[in-house]
Parts: sequence; structure tokens; C-alpha cells
Amino acid sequence: MSKEGSESSDEHNEDTGMEEDTSPQQQPNEEAPVNDVVIIDPDTYELDLTHGRILKLQNFEPLTRIERLYLRWNFIKKIENLSMLVTLQELELYDNQIRKIENLDALVNLQILDLSFNKIKVIEGLENLVNLQKLFLSSNKIVKIENISHLKSLTLLELGDNKIKDIENLGGLSNLKYLYMGKNKLSKIANLDSLPNLTSLSLQSNRITKIENLEALPQLDEIYLSENNITEIENLEQNTALETLDLAQNKISVIGNVSHLTELTEFWLNDNRIADWKYVEALKENKSLKTVYLEHNPVADDPAYRRKLKMFIPSLTQIDATLCV
Repeated sequence: MSKEGSESSDEHNEDTGMEEDTSPQQQPNEEAPVNDVVIIDPDTYELDLTHGRILKLQNFEPLTRIERLYLRWNFIKKIENLSMLVTLQELELYDNQIRKIENLDALVNLQILDLSFNKIKVIEGLENLVNLQKLFLSSNKIVKIENISHLKSLTLLELGDNKIKDIENLGGLSNLKYLYMGKNKLSKIANLDSLPNLTSLSLQSNRITKIENLEALPQLDEIYLSENNITEIENLEQNTALETLDLAQNKISVIGNVSHLTELTEFWLNDNRIADWKYVEALKENKSLKTVYLEHNPVADDPAYRRKLKMFIPSLTQIDATLCV
């Protein structure tokens, strides 16, 4: 899952008085000396040190007003020497070599923390970050959801591409709107009852066999369940706000239990086992439907595949990746 991009690095350099780095771009896993001189404006609100070949966090004392600090794609192994940055609202340490979440206690105004693509195994060290709104921890080595129930302001939690086996310990996150847990080791949808404001749930590429336990999520408008082992569309009776339903690459042979989804506009069911056109025809009840993906199903082998889809579902504007003409 992505978040809003920052301004261009050229703009950052101009704002902070940094010398532009014209050396060849370094890959994050390459050891490289730090040769560039970085001149920092102590009054800057934003500092971008992406691809800065930084080995250690240090010398940030002059930054008395800093609100946004970007340190993507460096060689940083430890979070340290940031306690003076009490005005910081966004900290990005994406794609470094960090193994532990630590030394963040003083950053009480932090709203966005990105530690994706590191080597973190345990969620910890967030006790004082009560103003945190977005937490990105994708592509680490995390095995358990823990130590986040006090983050009452959290609206987005990204935990994709880890080693998590259970959805758990989300109590207290009543303001959470976006939960991303694709590419883990989940076998069951569970323990979401404490998330009444959830609007987007992403659980692709797991080991889930059944759609269930979504009754307490009435505001859910997007659910992504592709690349699992689901055989039946079911238990969506309370999710009438759904606009996007992604069930691609599962083992579904019958389209059913979706006629009540009056807000559904995107239905992705490619790479399944739909062989009977009568199930496709039933989608005409979904009057808001604009996009359907059914390629790589037996019905898609029909020479009149696109014509039939458009005939059965007149509201369609896109079939698979192609717009209707």
C-alpha cells in the first residue's frame, strides 16, 4: 500500500541550503564512504537526506524547527541522537539496516513514522508516540502485532510483507481507517471488531480460506483478498458500503452473495474458476458496477466474452484492463 509523496529532492536542497549530490546513485546494500558535505539551514522545516550514504544519525542539534526528516535509502543501523528534534512530525527511515525501534521517546509530536524495508523483528519503543497517525512497518521480519494499542490517533497501519501469523492486539485503535497486512502468513480473518472506522482492509497473498468476521466493519469500502485460498464469496451481508472487492487468484467457482452490494463499482475476480455464465449474469443486479476483471476464468475463453459481459452488465465501463468502447 503507498502514501503521499514528498516534494522533489531539488526543492528540498534549495530549502535547506544543501549541496546537490551529483555522484552516482548508491544501492542501499552497498557500503560507501560519506564524502559529501551537507550544509543545513537550522531554520528549515524539511530536510531530505535520501540516498545520502549516511552510516550514523548524528549532528542534528541545529534543527530547532524541523518537522519533516527524510532518510530513505541509507546505511543507518541504529535509531539514535534524535531526542532534540521535539518538533518533528514526520520521520522516514525507509530502506536502511535498522534492527530495533528505539530512542524515539522524545519525539512526542511525531505523526508519521516509516520504518519499512529494515530488519525489525519486534514492534516496540512506541510508548510515547501517542500522536502517531500513520505507522509504516512493511517488509521487515515482524512475527507478532503488539505494543500499539495505546496509539489512539492511528489511522493507518502498514504491516505488509512480514511474518505475522495472526491478526491480534488491535484493541484501542478505534480511529484506524487503513489496515494493510498483505504478504504475511495469515490463515484467518479475525479480531477486527475493535476497528469500527476501518474503510480499507488489505490481506492479499496470505493463507486465508474463508471470508469471515467482517460484521463489525460497516464502513469498509475496500477489501483486498487476492492470492489466497478462498473458495466461496460469503459473509459480506453487513458490508454494504463496499465499493471495491478484490478476490482475484483464489479458487472461487460461483459468483454469489453480492447482489446486496449496491455501492460496488470494482469487482476483481480474475484467475478463478468461474465457468457458468449464469453467475456472471447475476451481476446485473449491481447497478453501480463499472469495472469487472474475469480474465483467466473458463468463461473468458468464450469468443464472445467481452460482448456478453457488456450485455449482461450494461453499466460496465471497463472489462479487465481494457475500457469498453
